[in-house]
Amino acid sequence: MKWSEISIHTANEAVEPISNILYEAGASGIVIEDSQELAKTRENVYGEIYDLDPSDFPVDGVVVKAYLPVTSFLAETVEEIKLAITNLHQFDINIGANEVTTSEVQEEDWATAWKQYYHPVKISNRFTIVPSWEEYKPVESDELIIELDPGMAFGTGTHPTTVLSLQALEKYIKPSSTVIDVGTGSGVLAIGAALLGVKSVHALDLDEVAVRSAKENVVLNKVEDSINVVQGNLLDTVKEPADLVVANILAEIIMTFTNDAYSIVKPGGYFITSGIIEGKKEDVKKSLLDAGFDIEEVMMMEDWVTIICRKS
Repeated sequence: MKWSEISIHTANEAVEPISNILYEAGASGIVIEDSQELAKTRENVYGEIYDLDPSDFPVDGVVVKAYLPVTSFLAETVEEIKLAITNLHQFDINIGANEVTTSEVQEEDWATAWKQYYHPVKISNRFTIVPSWEEYKPVESDELIIELDPGMAFGTGTHPTTVLSLQALEKYIKPSSTVIDVGTGSGVLAIGAALLGVKSVHALDLDEVAVRSAKENVVLNKVEDSINVVQGNLLDTVKEPADLVVANILAEIIMTFTNDAYSIVKPGGYFITSGIIEGKKEDVKKSLLDAGFDIEEVMMMEDWVTIICRKS
């Protein structure tokens, strides 16, 4: 099969919404090339850091690449993607240079090559993310292993927003908790909650491909007895209150349902919000406070923020 690579030169703030636009357009795989990666200093604690080739990264900003099958209506799809990205200005999202280019590639050139860069990563005191094709033996007796196959690029579980969310779950979850995971993607947060021994997890995502990917990962981790994955928009499918709601999605979307979250969270329960770029932190905090929540903790990693709030 022939594929077309669409490349968008943008800003870091626009990576998540542009990725969502590409998924909705039918993208089958996404690559993110961030110029900041070359300048970051990291500790090589778990063996997950490798030498980076500067030629693989843009001089500035971020390049998001996606892959679309070559069809008779590909040109129209690309134009729709361009328009959707330009319209992000309406949400005060910086889209940077917004340079869009396309090129044709063969499937064997990219379909599996990315796997060589994805290895086991210990992301918290207890959680280690392990790709499904890797062999890994736990180092600690209480280590929790999340096996993950990102499938159609719904996340490897190592993005700062996911790492912060898992760390927050590890800190605030109780074994008796009922949990709702809004925008579950690959299912990594739902699986993490289940491995922490919660009573039940209701995981939902608007995208049917994400739902399928999450279900596969739930089975892979043998936690299907405690996780229910469904297709749904935000909290529309939720009928019962929960002890904890986690949402690792766009800040703009979080702010549209803080009141609904307050209604769903039980008194004394928590709402963990992630996927928030630093520039949107105060806006999200205000939305949460206006809904009635108390801010319990704000966690940060790189330019990303996770806000944990509590219903009194």
